[in-house]
Amino acid sequence: MKINLVEREFVYHGTTLADPNPNFSIEEVRSFYATQFPELTNAAITGPETVGGRFRYSFERAIGSKG
Repeated sequence: MKINLVEREFVYHGTTLADPNPNFSIEEVRSFYATQFPELTNAAITGPETVGGRFRYSFERAIGSKG
């Protein structure tokens, strides 16, 4: 029996983001990238989708109104 680990990738606003640590949960990855993209703090996570042998997760900005 052979076990293959599937790599993860993350997409935000058309940009592919590498997996910073395979041991991180999806929420920990979002927190990690929130230092560069503060709007990710409230972003929804969709996925995974299998794309090219990888699991792809997408961060979707929360849409709301001010005031």
